[in-house]
Amino acid sequence: MFILREGALNIIKALKEKGFSAYLVGGCIRDSLLGKEPDEWDITTAAKPEQVSKIFIKVIPTGIEYGTVTVILPDGQYEVTTFRSDEKYIDGRHPANVVFTDDIHGDLSRRDFTINALAYDPETDRLIDDFEGQKDLDNKKIRTVGNPVERFSEDGLRPVRACRFAAKLEFEIETETFFAISKTLEVVKKVAPERIHDEIVKMLSANKPSIGFELMRKSGLLRLIIPELEDCFGVEQPPRFHKYDVYWHSLYSCDAAPRDSYVLRLAALLHDIGKPVCKVGYTFYNHDRVGVEMAERILKRLKFSNDGIKKITNLIGNHMFEYSSEWSDAAVRRFIRRIGGVENIKDLFILRQSDAKGMEREIESEYLTELEKRINKIIEEENALDVSGLKVDGEDVMRILNIPPGPLVGRVLNFLLEKVLDDPKLNERETLLELIKTYE
Repeated sequence: MFILREGALNIIKALKEKGFSAYLVGGCIRDSLLGKEPDEWDITTAAKPEQVSKIFIKVIPTGIEYGTVTVILPDGQYEVTTFRSDEKYIDGRHPANVVFTDDIHGDLSRRDFTINALAYDPETDRLIDDFEGQKDLDNKKIRTVGNPVERFSEDGLRPVRACRFAAKLEFEIETETFFAISKTLEVVKKVAPERIHDEIVKMLSANKPSIGFELMRKSGLLRLIIPELEDCFGVEQPPRFHKYDVYWHSLYSCDAAPRDSYVLRLAALLHDIGKPVCKVGYTFYNHDRVGVEMAERILKRLKFSNDGIKKITNLIGNHMFEYSSEWSDAAVRRFIRRIGGVENIKDLFILRQSDAKGMEREIESEYLTELEKRINKIIEEENALDVSGLKVDGEDVMRILNIPPGPLVGRVLNFLLEKVLDDPKLNERETLLELIKTYE
């Protein structure tokens, strides 16, 4: 039973009314056959891009040189691509030239994996499966269309996609296809990091990203993409607390983090990335601080946004916090400040829980509950937790001390904040104005 969307049906119907054959193709067919709601809807047709553009009102030329346009309808976006055959690939990603055809079978033969080389005509209920894609779906196998070395040599992103699909679908990579990955690593090196980034993010949304990362390690891909993570393999940890080495602990922590947050999953994956270089016996000195620096380099290399990098490294840098009931309220306020504010508390607690699950330990949640209650009390009391919460500002500092704008202003404000963190009652304007005068 195929899952169909009205817009996709309308596009196919409109194309066929103009005399062009058209099919649903690829992932939407694969997911539908697996009983899953498709994330994306792709259509392939004999119509050329300029012909598609004349049929529909709103069309965006998203990849027109390769025959792809995006049709915008009220219920979503649909990629519509002309049947084509590809000439020799020259840069490890794109064909030197594409030839538009009217042959659906030739078009399917150029695709990456058998489970993606499926086409379906919803009007006639005709499914085209030239490469036993349904059989591979039944057997839970990722297999290339044709010779795997040739397929991977054409496009260096395909080996990474194989690992991503294996994680997403929880399939195995067929033996010959898997062995071809290690034979085509030089082609993978040609792929732009932005494209690798996209595959990593998609893999992180799988139920178990660990499946994909382990396939990457075994095939040699991980050494190319995140060698720092592979360096964690075999790095033993204190058996009293840890069942796994740093590598497997990192993967299982990643699995335990929420699948709808790539920030939390990357923080879990990389939270111990500094351990191998900090290891002395069973002790990992300053691995959280070193891990922040290493994670920042990794994430920049993979073209993550500055905002994402900031959130992830902040979590990594603070994941080692140790709370005690003996903490004073001032210590709790300083903790909130250190982690960058109340908006980071929930994610930090989730990371701590994911870390514990990656050890196969039940975290003692009582102390997190207690700390959360104390934090909520401080929030309710509207305590100043950063300089923006002070009842004076930089203008007051400059006026009273008769100084120009500069670093000194910030130092004075932080001096005041430290006083207020110790005693929130001091956060009154007149009191702070007097304290400014005491700064030396």
